[in-house]
Amino acid sequence: MLKTRIITALVLLAVLLPVLFFQYFPAFAVIVTLFLGAAVWEGARMFGLKDGPARIAGIVGALLFVGLMYKAQPGSATALYAIASLLWLIRYAPSLGLGLPQLGTAANWSMALTFGFAVFVCFFAIVGLYLRSPVYLLSVLVLVWIADIGAYFSGKAFGKRKLAPTISPGKSWEGAIGGGIAVLVIATISILAAAGVPWLQDTFAVRLQARFGWGVTMLALLVIVAASVIGDLFESQLKRRAAIKDSSNLLPGHGGVLDRVDALIPVLPIAALLSTWL
Repeated sequence: MLKTRIITALVLLAVLLPVLFFQYFPAFAVIVTLFLGAAVWEGARMFGLKDGPARIAGIVGALLFVGLMYKAQPGSATALYAIASLLWLIRYAPSLGLGLPQLGTAANWSMALTFGFAVFVCFFAIVGLYLRSPVYLLSVLVLVWIADIGAYFSGKAFGKRKLAPTISPGKSWEGAIGGGIAVLVIATISILAAAGVPWLQDTFAVRLQARFGWGVTMLALLVIVAASVIGDLFESQLKRRAAIKDSSNLLPGHGGVLDRVDALIPVLPIAALLSTWL
């Protein structure tokens, strides 16, 4: 399994890094659209659609995404980012405590549609952040990865109080707090180092601090960490309800696309919304 994970990761890096840094937008748009279509397909199946209709949903979602990319302005789609962020606050985060609607009900299909919208906006935010610069996009992604890595090691070392035992028994409050501390520490280092490192000067945390100051920056980063945890837990809740381990097997050793981007789905619209003001 470890060998499979490593091979898949290397293949993905070999494809994604050149596309990201050569800044050839058509190639980037194709990759993002393919991943968006796969994510919609996986999500539709977890909400109860059969594989055939779920594939159609993925194809339709990808076509709509292409149209939106070339008709809208991803860097300034403030309303889309705000609505998606609000959905996480009032719809998905509460479900972690209240539970999900039963499969096949009107409430389930309503949530499926809004979650599809949230996934759609997440990938649209990826495009918007990329158009600002590949480094800027990576600076947001790295925050989520640091939160995840920090949570893993903190949880292993200190985890005692379960964060959501019925959804993801392996996660702890100590892990989540450790992930937040790791993000604040790394972000602080990058902000302090930015004056002497030119490429850091147009990264998310550095720009946030330059525009709003330390207090707002630290608070915004903690909101992003909390959003990443909620996104991870919500997808785990969907998988538990569907009685599946992974959202799909598209990425051998890693599960599906949603398994890789679950924490990003709420984070990227928030980051894109904040970035419209930077």
